[in-house]
Amino acid sequence: MRHSLAALLLLFISTACGAQENQAATNKNHNLEVGKNLDIFNAVYRNLDLFYVDTLNPSQTITAAITGMVRSLDPYTEYYPESETKNLQQMITGKYAGIGAIIKYHSRLKRVMIDEPYAGMPAAEAGLKKGDIILSIDDSIMTDKNTAYVSSHLRGDAGTSFKLKVLRPTTTLANVSFDKKGKAKGCQELTFKITRRNIKLPELPYYGILNTEEQKATDKKIGYISLSQFTEGCSRNVRNAMIDLKQQGAEALIFDLRSNGGGSEMEAVDIVSLWVSKDQMVVENRGKVRQANRTYKTRLEPIDTVMPMVVLVNGETASASEITSGALQDLDRAIIVGTRTYGKGLVQVPLDLPYNTNVKITTSKYYIPSGRCIQAINYSKQREKEGDRRSGSLYGERIPDSLTNVFYTKAGREVHDGGGITPDVTVKSDTVPNIVYYLSVGGLDSTEVMFDYVVDYIASHPTIGDDPTKFHLTDKDYAEFRQRVIDSGFTYDPVSRKQFDELVKTAKFEGYYDEAKEAFDALAEKLKHDVASDLDKHRDMITQAIETDIIAAYLYQQGTLKAGLTHDKQLKEAVRLLNSPAEYAKLLKPQKR
Repeated sequence: MRHSLAALLLLFISTACGAQENQAATNKNHNLEVGKNLDIFNAVYRNLDLFYVDTLNPSQTITAAITGMVRSLDPYTEYYPESETKNLQQMITGKYAGIGAIIKYHSRLKRVMIDEPYAGMPAAEAGLKKGDIILSIDDSIMTDKNTAYVSSHLRGDAGTSFKLKVLRPTTTLANVSFDKKGKAKGCQELTFKITRRNIKLPELPYYGILNTEEQKATDKKIGYISLSQFTEGCSRNVRNAMIDLKQQGAEALIFDLRSNGGGSEMEAVDIVSLWVSKDQMVVENRGKVRQANRTYKTRLEPIDTVMPMVVLVNGETASASEITSGALQDLDRAIIVGTRTYGKGLVQVPLDLPYNTNVKITTSKYYIPSGRCIQAINYSKQREKEGDRRSGSLYGERIPDSLTNVFYTKAGREVHDGGGITPDVTVKSDTVPNIVYYLSVGGLDSTEVMFDYVVDYIASHPTIGDDPTKFHLTDKDYAEFRQRVIDSGFTYDPVSRKQFDELVKTAKFEGYYDEAKEAFDALAEKLKHDVASDLDKHRDMITQAIETDIIAAYLYQQGTLKAGLTHDKQLKEAVRLLNSPAEYAKLLKPQKR
């Protein structure tokens, strides 16, 4: 026995020493490869600098090389040269210094215009309106510039002032034009003095007690909170909103994380703290470097641990939003409703570099209370699938649902990894018809008839009232809009016609087309582009899109969100569940296996 133990001990020591030697050899080879390739990079640049036909711009050339290097890893590892470090700070804090307005480029007028001022921000306070055409900022002419250029001049240091000249249409926007000298027809020139200040995008655009038609039919008061991003301090705002809703008598809660791309991990942990007891594990970070490994637990006293709760998610719910919704699901604290989330489970840490540059590096992955990882794509597999690296495209390995692993919530319910959070109740939102999309962004011939109509509507209507849920276009309004679209020659690209053309191409290639030509011709006739028919067929959704744009001009983002709740399929299902206690309780219990 002693000889056997001694032999096993020697074998263990030998194996351990062998593993250490192998690791040391691996590290040595890795370091040699790093040194070799850095030497090659330096040699390439030196020769380019010496022999390339034009003089190199070192900053531009090396920045391109660094950007290409980090892009080969994953989409979230990013390099920020000195000129872009402000963008990183804005992403982290949600703040920037400017006027607080969305701008857009009008294709027909070839000018940058005000699209949507934010409530309570300098642009709105100064009196800028949707449709104002930007002429100049101080002495800089903006009439031939793109949106990025104009935006960079509108932004600046907080507290600095400038003169903004705009043209405000005095006729319908369709009749506004410019002669060869740039002189405007149908506009009034206005000058505004605006002082820039720190702009923080509204992270909590709306909260309140629901007052939809479905909710009016019940006695239960259901609170609603919409969170658009996880910026610094947002958990405090959600906490205050939750306290206010309870004081208003809220008996249940809908927490809306749809299209929330995430942000601060710590804010996500503190938001989960509102609804679960203290010292519960919310998320764990696991990475290659030991310092990157962290476990985050709830650290604040909760506000309510028993109130029935639904979290709304969709395919654009990502990162910190997935930590929040996934943790509440794993801890059996809420029912998740909507569609599967994005699956962004990679943790980034910003690091300062020399000369005021920064890099944001993926250091670890998120693991939520059940032990599952949120990440959907394994980017370490991309090298095998990428093919031509010159394309610049990234192709990671997505795990198919059939190969996902089973995990269990605190109560024993089955959940799966493989990327993102799968809702307890799947409800797809309405599909937006192609014509609605093209009316919103502009037709194929750059006809921006919806934008023009909204600007003209605002000019002729001083107010729409204070309640966005009561604002609706009349039949006469829609008839006018419909005629405008037809008269404008608006065209768009229906998907069905595109697919039909591909089918024809394939049939001709394979030799079937001549034989089935009659059938193809008949189908082509049925798919014939008919804008007037589509305007009638999709009237309800087109009307909603127009009303949303109009409401935003008067009542800002809060108004559009509140109005949108009145025809929201996923919200209606959440309300139904919260008004069905037996079904709600059943969803939170493990199913028999």
